[in-house]
Amino acid sequence: MKTTEFTLAEREELSRLLSQGQTFTDIADLLGKNKGTISREVGRKGMDRYTYRAHKADWDARRQKRQQGRKRKMDQNKELKQFIFDKLKLRWSPDQIVKELKAVYPDNESMRISHEAIYTYIYILPRGSLKKELLSYLRQQKKYRRRQGKNQPRNDEKRGQIPEMISIEERPKEVELRAIPGHWEGDLIMGKWKRSALGTIVERTTRTVILVPLVSKDALSVRKSFAREMKKLPSQMKLSLTYDQGKEMSEHQLFTKDTKIKVYFAHPGSPWERGTNENTNGLIRQFFPKGTEFDKVSRREIKHVQDLLNGRPRKALNYQKPYEVFNELIN
Repeated sequence: MKTTEFTLAEREELSRLLSQGQTFTDIADLLGKNKGTISREVGRKGMDRYTYRAHKADWDARRQKRQQGRKRKMDQNKELKQFIFDKLKLRWSPDQIVKELKAVYPDNESMRISHEAIYTYIYILPRGSLKKELLSYLRQQKKYRRRQGKNQPRNDEKRGQIPEMISIEERPKEVELRAIPGHWEGDLIMGKWKRSALGTIVERTTRTVILVPLVSKDALSVRKSFAREMKKLPSQMKLSLTYDQGKEMSEHQLFTKDTKIKVYFAHPGSPWERGTNENTNGLIRQFFPKGTEFDKVSRREIKHVQDLLNGRPRKALNYQKPYEVFNELIN
């Protein structure tokens, strides 16, 4: 029977065979193991056939085995484990889950865990569908800003397409300070091949999100759809909207006439001037990844995601939920 575990001697032999240029198939036959077992061992902790080191791999394997042998808190407390799994499925981060546990179970010490312990629990799970599922719920933390190259269209190609636009430089300073609620940032998230889109609007102070289903991404459709959503807001929450210089907002004057909401335009190629919206778009992509065909997503599903986002505790709000802060301010 072929085994999946390795002794140190087997790892040293594996390392020697790799250095000789032997294939995984040949090594598997020589060591009496499956080819897949060899491949997984060589790929341990990000190594490959050129960087594989027997002693490091053996140390990592022993450490992982010790950790898996311990009775972890999540395995001992089914209620805690279920709570964490339920929130992970809603795309909550471990940090948000920890804060929510304290809010929901203020006097129950057994319902306490650190966010590091949640991450560790997931990462040391053996390979399988559960680990894959849980990892898919965790957000990617690293974001890379793409530099504009010669072959990339420049953002300032949009300049001049917006008639009678009001620059962000004329926006009241109170907006930048987030001192007064009612100031929003807007954008579009593009679907597959840029043939469809989803409108996104975020309130700067409360981080409340409005997702706008669109039948088209032309200026007329965007103006009417954004206006339809924002006219539902209480009057004190309809102060301004900051947008980029995309031509879909070229009917901003009609939008302002219809909603009484003034529109300010950010400088070309300056997404940080709408940082709240840019960050929120990243959260929305957890539910609607790149390649989503928004014309095939129902309004009900879009609004369900809106509710999930507004019901998720946010670190910027001291772990209150956007809808809670929004309701406190309007009431």
